[in-house]
Amino acid sequence: MKCFQVYLIVACVAVIASCQSTVKQTKDMTNGGRKWWKEAVVYQIYPRSFKDSNGDGVGDLSGLTSKLDYVKSLGVDIIWLNPIYASPNADNGYDISNYDEIMKEFGSMADFDTMLSEMHKRGLKLVMDLVVNHCSDEHEWFRQSRSSRTNPYRDYFHWWPAEKGKPAFRPGSFEVDGSGWRYDSLTNSYYLHYFSYKQPDLNWENPKLRQEIFAMMNRWFKKGVDGFRMDVIPFIAKDTTFPVVTEKELKEKYNGDWSQYMASGPGLHSYLQEMNREVTSKYDVMTLAEGAGTTKATAMNLVDPARKELDMSYHFEGVSLGYLPGEFKQMDPNGYKLTEFKKIYSEWDSVFAEKGWGTIYLGNHDQPRMLTRWGNDAPEFRVASSKLLSTFLLSMRGTPFYYFGDELGMSNIKFDKIEDYKDIETLGMYGQIKNNGGDLQRFLNGQKISARDNGRTPFQWDASVYAGFTTGDPWLKVNDNKATVNVEAAEKDPQSTLNYFRKLVQLRKDRKDVLVYGKYTLLDKDNPDVYAYLRDSGTEKVLVLLCFNKNGATFDLKGMKTGAEWINNLGPLKISGDQVQLQPYQACIVQLK
Repeated sequence: MKCFQVYLIVACVAVIASCQSTVKQTKDMTNGGRKWWKEAVVYQIYPRSFKDSNGDGVGDLSGLTSKLDYVKSLGVDIIWLNPIYASPNADNGYDISNYDEIMKEFGSMADFDTMLSEMHKRGLKLVMDLVVNHCSDEHEWFRQSRSSRTNPYRDYFHWWPAEKGKPAFRPGSFEVDGSGWRYDSLTNSYYLHYFSYKQPDLNWENPKLRQEIFAMMNRWFKKGVDGFRMDVIPFIAKDTTFPVVTEKELKEKYNGDWSQYMASGPGLHSYLQEMNREVTSKYDVMTLAEGAGTTKATAMNLVDPARKELDMSYHFEGVSLGYLPGEFKQMDPNGYKLTEFKKIYSEWDSVFAEKGWGTIYLGNHDQPRMLTRWGNDAPEFRVASSKLLSTFLLSMRGTPFYYFGDELGMSNIKFDKIEDYKDIETLGMYGQIKNNGGDLQRFLNGQKISARDNGRTPFQWDASVYAGFTTGDPWLKVNDNKATVNVEAAEKDPQSTLNYFRKLVQLRKDRKDVLVYGKYTLLDKDNPDVYAYLRDSGTEKVLVLLCFNKNGATFDLKGMKTGAEWINNLGPLKISGDQVQLQPYQACIVQLK
C-alpha cells in the first residue's frame, strides 16, 4: 500500500510539472500576456467608398451604420476607419482642418455618436485614424501661423525665413516639383510639408502643440473610441536645424531611403512616451503605428512594452516587394519572387519572437487590391487565389488587418486614362513625369497594378448599376466586375470567398492558442512555389500550405504525419507517401499528429 501511495505521489508531481511546463511555454509564446487586440481581426473600412445613404455619391457614416450587421457577420472584432474629420479633401481626409468636427460629406457628430453606439451594441470596437504629423493648410492653427511671424501659433509649424536662403532639401511626396518646402509670400518664409503643400507638418518640438494633440485624443477616447491607428507617426520628430542631407549620408546611414531618415528624428520616442503617460495608458485601447521608415532593427523601439510607447506597428517592406528600384511604384514585369516574400515575413515574425507584437496585412487604402497585387485576378483563379491570400493573413502570427472588399475577392479597376484617377499621389507623380519628359504611357500601365485608387473603388453590394453603393453618381468609378463580384451573389454561394473568410475568422478564434499565439516556423524556404510553415502552441501543431503557382506545385512532408484538415480552399490534399501535390492556388491548414 505504501509503495502505491509513493507511486501515486510521484505520478502527480510529474503531471503537475508537465502542466506547469506547458502553461509556461504557452505563456512565453504570448509575448507579454494575452490582449484583446492581439486576438482581434481588424477590418478596415474606407468610409468614402463603403455605403452612401443620401445619393450624393460619397459613402457616409449613416450608410456605414446601416451595414454594421454585415460587418458583424464577418466575425471581425475591430473596425479601423479612415479619417472622417473635417477636411477640404486634398488627400481624402488626411488633411484635417478640424479634429473635433465630422467631414460634412460624411454627416454630423450625431451621426458619429449613433454609429459608435451601434458598433458597441454589436461588440465591435472602433479604431480611428490619428493624423498628427500634419494637418490641413485650412486648419485655424495654420491660418494663424501664416498670418505673421509673431503670431502665437507660428511655432505650431516649421517655418524657414527666406532671408536665410532656400532651406535644405526635404522630399514632398505629393508635389510635382518633389519638394517638401513651400514658399509663402505673406511672411516671406518657407513651410515644411512632407506630403502635399496642403498638408503642413506640425511642430512636435513645441510642447504647446503636443498638449493640444493630447487633449484632442482624450476627447475622442472619452467619447468611447477604442484606439488609434497613427498615420506616419515616426515622422513627427524633426531636427529643426534642418541640416543638409547628402546623398552619401543618406546611402550610408539610411540605405538611400528618405523615409528612414524622416523616421529617425530626435525626440520621437520621448514624444510617444509622453503621449502614453498623458493619454493612452489611461484607457483600455489599442495603439498602432503606421511604421513608415521603420526597419527590423528599429521597430521594437516603438512597441517594446517596457518602453511604454505603442502596442503595434506595421511595416512597408512586404508591400514594397516587386517594384523596380528607383522608379515610382513601377512593377517588375517578372513579378515578385515568393522566396523573397517568405523571407520578409519570416524575418519580421522573428522581430517579435520574444517581446512586442506584430501585424500582418496585404492591402489597405494606400495599396492596390491584394488579389491583383499578390494573387491572380484572372477569372479562373480569382476565387482560389483570393482564399489563399486570406488563409495567409489569418494563419500568421500577429494581428491581421483585412481591407474591406477583399473578402469578396474585389480586384483592381485598372484605369486607362489619367482623367479617371482622383488620388493626389497618382496625379502628382504623373505631373512629375510629364515635366521631366518621361514615359507617361509606361507610368499609366504601371498604375493599373499599383495605384491607390484601385483599392478605393466603391464596395460592391449587388449587381446593380452602381453596385448598391449609391443611387447617385459615385465619386470614383465602380468596377465592372460588380456583376459577379458582390455581396448579394456571395451570400448565396456556400463556396464563395466571403463565406470562406467567415470560416477562417471563426477558425482563428476557435484555435487561438495555436493560430494566434503559437510559434511560427518557416519550412522549405527555397521552394519557389509553396509557402509552408508550422504554427505550434506546445500542445498543438498545424502545417499551413500555400501554393502560389497557377500550375500547381509539390511539397515534401519529410516524415510529418498529417491529421485533420481544418480548412482547405480546394478539397482534400492529395498525398502520396511524403509528397503533397497542391492544386493551383491551393491553401490548407492541416493538423499534425
